[in-house]
Amino acid sequence: MMTDSVFANAGLAARLAEIQQVYLSDNRPWVVGYSGGKDSTCTLQLVWAALSALPSEQRQKPVFVISSDTLVETPVIVRYIDVTLERIEQAAKAQGLLIQTQKVMPKVDRSFWVNMIGRGYPAPSRRFRWCTERLKIEPADEFIRERVAEYGEVVMVLGVRTSESATRAQSMSFHRIKGSALSRHSSLLNAFVYAPIEAFSTDDVWTYLLQNESPWGNDNRDLVAMYRNASSGECPLVVDTTTPSCGNSRFGCWVCTVVTKDKSMEAMIDSGEDWLEPLLDYRDMLAETQAPEKKRLYRDFRRRSGQVSFIGDSDTPVPGPYTLDFCRELLTKLLKTQVEVHRNAPPGENSPLIHEAELHEIRRIWRSERGDWADSVPAIVRDVLGRNLDWVIEDNVSFTREDADLLGELCAEHGVPTELVTRLLDVERAAHGLKRRHAVHTRIEDLFKQEWRGVDEIVAERRQKLVAEGHVPAMGGGEQERAEFELDDEVVE
Repeated sequence: MMTDSVFANAGLAARLAEIQQVYLSDNRPWVVGYSGGKDSTCTLQLVWAALSALPSEQRQKPVFVISSDTLVETPVIVRYIDVTLERIEQAAKAQGLLIQTQKVMPKVDRSFWVNMIGRGYPAPSRRFRWCTERLKIEPADEFIRERVAEYGEVVMVLGVRTSESATRAQSMSFHRIKGSALSRHSSLLNAFVYAPIEAFSTDDVWTYLLQNESPWGNDNRDLVAMYRNASSGECPLVVDTTTPSCGNSRFGCWVCTVVTKDKSMEAMIDSGEDWLEPLLDYRDMLAETQAPEKKRLYRDFRRRSGQVSFIGDSDTPVPGPYTLDFCRELLTKLLKTQVEVHRNAPPGENSPLIHEAELHEIRRIWRSERGDWADSVPAIVRDVLGRNLDWVIEDNVSFTREDADLLGELCAEHGVPTELVTRLLDVERAAHGLKRRHAVHTRIEDLFKQEWRGVDEIVAERRQKLVAEGHVPAMGGGEQERAEFELDDEVVE
């Protein structure tokens, strides 16, 4: 039964009437966030029902239904969303509704794999959740800003409920416009938020979905089954930092290491989706790299800035990004996982785990920023996938694996850091042929400001300094672990 708090006084008809009133009150287009979960489905069905009841001459305002694709969504959910968006588009056209669908995705240089495998960002954690901003908030906000530029103002219709998130409830209350059903967006100018199911309970949502057929032809019982099989909650369209990202058990990114265990994926596998098991294995491997005692096996002792930070008053360096060698291993394992998943997946489940554009961008970053003279990406792709992509052939001065080996021998002979010389030569290579080279000296100077000594020498110097200042260069395990997590985000600076 639907709760009295929502329907005792107003009833469902009044709820639909409010949606109509808000829709007709101005010329602002609507942007409906759709994630495929129960809350967003309930919201879109209510909006659909309300608008369908209006005369055609009153349905002149466009409605954009947007869904966020992080490019690392669980394949089962990707297929469900794609099929549903196509049905929504076709049904809206057939029923004379000005509803159009759009998937929003991160730009290639902001994607999960480009950041993790390309730049070496460590697997996300509760304290360092770098993925949400880049993969969800930015793409959705960019779409909204484009609509604001086109129409002046927009109304975002979201399936958020106060009972689901105390933070969101507080934010909506704070930004509420007096005497209106709308709230101001917490960060986007000229964007407003409308939450038709704000006061709904979970029972309200399921009751409505099971008592009202999907107007675009989905079977809402399939949605119930999906939740049951995934033992899951919903990963909503995230539009700001107050929107709850994902709970402890949720539909969402298959690589998510923010949760301790991916109960959603485990439940899907237990329910018969055995072909997803390699994804869970890869995700668990990423999660293992977060263990404090293992971080130094996979991560540089320097930050991405080239500097070294220490944990509190200790002589323990804060772990930096994944090393290039480990990133090569991550890419190799990812492509092997893709091959295995495609080999065992049901028909139609052959979406790539990593896209070609991401492979090209990873290659560019490794070559230009991480001294990968061996040009590893094409070799890894060829070895694992057995084919070549349309790689960009560099027409300027380039170095090879043989050059890297020779340089390593020479640097060892003269006691010079190989990586420093590699990066200096890369700076020169990037400026080759340019008429104006004023930035070269600045880049060279920046390189010399970075830390190029070995970790043992740096730690020994740090220990001497601490002793001279009267500090004991040691720290308890629990305190050290907390400090590492608190400082993890420094690797992106």
